[in-house]
Amino acid sequence: MSKNTTNRTKKVRPKKESRKTHSGPIRDKSRTKSRLVEAVGEVIKKKGYSALSGPNIAKEAGLHKKLIWTYYGGVDNLVEEFLQQKDFWMVAEKEVAKELQESSKNISQNEIYCLLESQFKSLLSDELLRKIIHWELESENKTLRKISDQREAFGEQLFKIIEPDFQNCNMDVRANLALQIGGIYYLALHAKSNGSTFCGIDVNKKAGEDRILNALKSILNFTYNDAKAKK
Repeated sequence: MSKNTTNRTKKVRPKKESRKTHSGPIRDKSRTKSRLVEAVGEVIKKKGYSALSGPNIAKEAGLHKKLIWTYYGGVDNLVEEFLQQKDFWMVAEKEVAKELQESSKNISQNEIYCLLESQFKSLLSDELLRKIIHWELESENKTLRKISDQREAFGEQLFKIIEPDFQNCNMDVRANLALQIGGIYYLALHAKSNGSTFCGIDVNKKAGEDRILNALKSILNFTYNDAKAKK
């Protein structure tokens, strides 16, 4: 080796380990459960509620059907979880409960209107939500009945807060809201099922939708003003 040749020690830098995101059992479980819940909705949309079987749901999710029993104990429990996540009032309950915890536990007239408005718009825009309502009307089902009972329990919580505003007056706020909510359901289902008008109003169009929302607001104004006048 010549004198001019210098031995150089090369510094070998350690390779940076690539940061791999390992899904892990917890994340995998969460993902799998979400896929199964979403698959329930897809089966309802494509084939109807009568097709809600383990094999159909598993095929739609691209998973083995045994996972339905592993994570949910059966199809009924999985469908119930889907309904819990999809039902308007079940979702609203979580939001309202959170707001009530952060507020003075009072529900204003405007907050009631916002709930009714949101329900109406959700029913008009969400085909799957309408299919669930159709399903409730067409068949007796213990899971649907359970969800309905939970809705009623949520409603009772709201009425306990709302009804004190209507003491000592003749206004039946429960019946009043029952008619408004029932009307919202029917108008949305009617409009999207056959596309026709109701009382000459087309709620498939923005102008018709606005007319119904304005009517809801007017009814609530009358309801609350009547209560205030008789106190």
